[in-house]
Amino acid sequence: MRNQVKTLNQFIIENQQDFPYSKGELTRLLSDIGTAAKIINREVNKAGLVNILGDAGTVNVQGEEVKKLDIYANDQLIAALKTGGEVCVMGSEENDDIIEANTDGKHNSKYVVLFDPLDGSSNIDVNASIGTIFSIYRRVSEGNGPGTVEDCLQAGTEQVAAGYVIYGSSTILVFTTGNGVNGFTLDPSIGEFCLSHPNIQTPKDAKIYSLNEGNAAHFPEGVKRYLEYCKEVNKEEGRPYSSRYIGTFVADFHRNLLKGGIFIYPPTDKAPKGKLRLVYEVNPLAFLIEQAGGCATDGKNRVLEIKPETLHQRTPLFIGSENMVRKAEEFLATANVEAAVNA
Repeated sequence: MRNQVKTLNQFIIENQQDFPYSKGELTRLLSDIGTAAKIINREVNKAGLVNILGDAGTVNVQGEEVKKLDIYANDQLIAALKTGGEVCVMGSEENDDIIEANTDGKHNSKYVVLFDPLDGSSNIDVNASIGTIFSIYRRVSEGNGPGTVEDCLQAGTEQVAAGYVIYGSSTILVFTTGNGVNGFTLDPSIGEFCLSHPNIQTPKDAKIYSLNEGNAAHFPEGVKRYLEYCKEVNKEEGRPYSSRYIGTFVADFHRNLLKGGIFIYPPTDKAPKGKLRLVYEVNPLAFLIEQAGGCATDGKNRVLEIKPETLHQRTPLFIGSENMVRKAEEFLATANVEAAVNA
């Protein structure tokens, strides 16, 4: 007997009761994001044929070279979210400031969306996996017009939904509304995202660690010791672990979510606050990993409880299988205590 195919829109409608406060707006908003992802996926798949790869000749607020496909993805998401009418304000990694929506005040727009339109830009030209990350909040500002910066600077604990899309060998959308994590694979024959990974749970223990070891000389002492632990031969405990690093945060996260593992982007000498953006990258994936049974910290504190102060704030990150993250935290704490004693 064949399993019945369930599309993203069918799943959202059937589970609408799980969306707090929603009378259908969040349902439509998630559907709009899914539509934008399909449009972006189309361009990603044909990028090499239409002169859309490569640099656009500009630098974003992070000081990074903007790729042409970044701009396209950003424009598509903004257009889709403005057209839907459910969003009062947006924030994008590619934009310096907030992006106002519902400027005519005609809609009772309840939601705030923050996104990284195309994570892994450095991998675009070599056809490696890239992705889109998004996060949804309810507005906290009063009125029916455009939202404010304060709407975008909420702690990650206030998210009502979050997710990502991977544009890889297949295109997969994964999201949560605070009631578990589900994944949907795009079926190009019908142009629909279909439920393929229901109720994702990440393993508590695993044997994969992911980080850029090329920066190891600049890592904190505790991270260096944790790396030594991961590489140490211990057959009883299943070590050494395997190193897996794609260089696209969302792609490394997706693999570890399904297989188990830890992703680390620690503070370094060049980036003492880490590199990943709290509101655009870290909070959405931290929400997802917690819903899947894992955890996410800055090495000491739960990242979802950090109150953002700026749109482009960065944070160190240790995210993935709970027992692996806790072990890394132990090494950090021990090294910090020893440093304090010897100071």
